[in-house]
Amino acid sequence: MKKLILGTVAAAMLAGSSLMASSVAMAQTTLRVTLQLPLKHHLGQNMLEFKKEVEAKSGGDLKIEIFPSAQLYKDKEVPQAVSSGAIEMGIASLTRFAGTAPAVDIFYVPFMFDSPSKVKAATAPGSAIRKGLDGAILKTGARILWWQAFGSAIILSKNPAIKLPGDMAGKKVRVFGKTIGDTVTVLKGAPTLMSGSKQFLAYQRGTVDAGMTGITAVKSRKLYEVMDNMTLTRHADIEFVVVINDKVWQGLSDKNKAIINAAAVRVEKELRDKMSSIEAAALESVSDKINVIDLTKEERAEWKAATKPVVDAYIKRSGEVGAAMVKAAGELK
Repeated sequence: MKKLILGTVAAAMLAGSSLMASSVAMAQTTLRVTLQLPLKHHLGQNMLEFKKEVEAKSGGDLKIEIFPSAQLYKDKEVPQAVSSGAIEMGIASLTRFAGTAPAVDIFYVPFMFDSPSKVKAATAPGSAIRKGLDGAILKTGARILWWQAFGSAIILSKNPAIKLPGDMAGKKVRVFGKTIGDTVTVLKGAPTLMSGSKQFLAYQRGTVDAGMTGITAVKSRKLYEVMDNMTLTRHADIEFVVVINDKVWQGLSDKNKAIINAAAVRVEKELRDKMSSIEAAALESVSDKINVIDLTKEERAEWKAATKPVVDAYIKRSGEVGAAMVKAAGELK
């Protein structure tokens, strides 16, 4: 009888423990995040910082599950996946939202933001450009939590190197958006839209002759193994955004929204403040693996003059909102 009683008590304790565990599991909200790059890339590290803070501050109520290296979605698929609710959160290049919000491509109009100070002013929370673009993307059903600085756009090429605008003629060039593709078209090249994760094989197989990407991607994706030259045109500012499905966002408690917002503000500022040093370190780490070509002031002016028609193409495609973005950009110092 004593054994029976003890067994009954143990069973009750086990059931109670299981019920408690079940209640905790039911209370926990898991937010899955699709990321295009490896976790070791600075965007991945930035997301890990966010995950650490959110999970700690929420006491386990929120769990952030990251799927790096395009395991779930290619970057071109992220906007639809998040806005439809197929996944709760995602990270994608800003230009991937140009299909529904063409004005976002202001950052890919060549030489529109031609200094670090202008980039910082344009991307600052509360800036006229930031407010306009965040609002445009929200209409798609995806809410921007924060912007992730990716760095300057550069050009990769096999030999012979692309150094001046005329060198682009006749080349097939990997691009990551419509406006950045217009830059290639204006220079009489052939743009090929391609996800970042497909670059390595495309360069290796000779599918394209050249490509536009960021300095940090050359390191993280080991693109120096399949390309000969890196020309530091710095013709565009590459921005990524972290978005959450707006219905998912509205379903969160005010407490958890506040925790997420606070973490987002912190990690965005930290990344923006150290972007120049991150980019410099990445450049130094690959400088002995690929031929790095910097431009003189005169050569940069030649690129700027040759790509000027892209501004008009951008305004034509993005309408009044795009024209307002160009005006706001012109007022930055």
